[in-house]
Amino acid sequence: MLDIKFIRENVEVVRKGLVAKNAAGRLDEVLALDEERRRFLVKVDELRARKNTANDDITKLLKDKKDPAGAIAAMKSVAVEIDALEPPLKELEDKITGILMFIPNLPHPSIPVGGPENNREVRAWGTRREFDFKPKDHVALVEALDIIDFKRATKISGSNFILYKKAGALLERALINFMLDLHVREHGYEEVFPPVLVNAASMTGTGQLPKMKDDMYHLHEDDLYLIPTAEVPVTNIYRDEILDAAQLPIYHTAYSDCFRREAGSYGKDTRGLMRVHQFNKVEMVKFVRPETSYDELEKLVANAEKVFQLLLLPYRVLELASGDISFAAAKCYDLEVYAPGLDKWLEASSCSNFEDFQARRANIRYKGKDMKKPAFVHTLNGSGVATPRTVIAIIENYQQDDGTILVPEVLQPYMHGMKRITK
Repeated sequence: MLDIKFIRENVEVVRKGLVAKNAAGRLDEVLALDEERRRFLVKVDELRARKNTANDDITKLLKDKKDPAGAIAAMKSVAVEIDALEPPLKELEDKITGILMFIPNLPHPSIPVGGPENNREVRAWGTRREFDFKPKDHVALVEALDIIDFKRATKISGSNFILYKKAGALLERALINFMLDLHVREHGYEEVFPPVLVNAASMTGTGQLPKMKDDMYHLHEDDLYLIPTAEVPVTNIYRDEILDAAQLPIYHTAYSDCFRREAGSYGKDTRGLMRVHQFNKVEMVKFVRPETSYDELEKLVANAEKVFQLLLLPYRVLELASGDISFAAAKCYDLEVYAPGLDKWLEASSCSNFEDFQARRANIRYKGKDMKKPAFVHTLNGSGVATPRTVIAIIENYQQDDGTILVPEVLQPYMHGMKRITK
């Protein structure tokens, strides 16, 4: 959430940033409400000063053994006026907060301005494999090997769900364990295993609510939400807490199931593993000092890249333009892995710096010995990585002309030494 004081003092900067994010609609409305709220506050402050004066008068009259009835009546009258102002003031503050919840974070000045067509390729890694046969897509390969059953998954749950089987299930589990071990052992993250059901406060803290409510699975009776990413519960570990500055930076990694209704996916490619409602992901979350957050973002991206490098999968890193980054992000990199059967680059990781946007909503602060008062941390998160499109890339890049799949060397210890997936 943006700070209303910052908005008030930097109106044109905020307006420009919101236009770049295609979200300028309610800025003038919130500024008008803030002006009205400040007029109320001036009146309340004046009344409180009068009340304090009346209270001092009562004390003096009592000390001088004089009748304080007039001063008491004056103080009660002022108290009634203050009480009358509090409901409309609270209503104004609630309206302001409600609008601020829908105003996105401002894009960092360094990123391209515009829509997805303005995304900038930062670098690419690896060499795309040259086949001496026509590569198949992952759907044909996994169905022939009988390691993913899309039809029975649809029977069990509906379209766009996954039933992994045999070596397919083992590959999925191997990939998760490999990534967790990598981030813990080599990248210095502490592993946590969070709930997949969270309350509305947690979803609000990270920015999913209220803006993206339609994309969430909601359990109405319990008022709990299935998480779209482990970012939500992991970030909320420290909600409403003041961290010791000496603890920072804090790195957490977590595996979780992720759930997305994909309400806006109509017309997009939903075949196979491309766009599913439930999927697995290993997440990386950071809590850092503001002055280090952009260096930490580059390290976060490098941690995600390492996954693809060890899997020997060609990928590219895109710096997203202002109109393509998420509601809460100030800067974001997407990592896209190449799938030769589909002949497409597939997004398998997003790494974002939210600056203090989430921390302000979730009230996550830190304080050091040299600080007069607590300040908001900066939060970052990145997929380290999501499995469905990574599995697509593994299957399509490691396919052989006989329809079998070679197992990446780095995954073989996690697959009981299996070197090739056969039927």
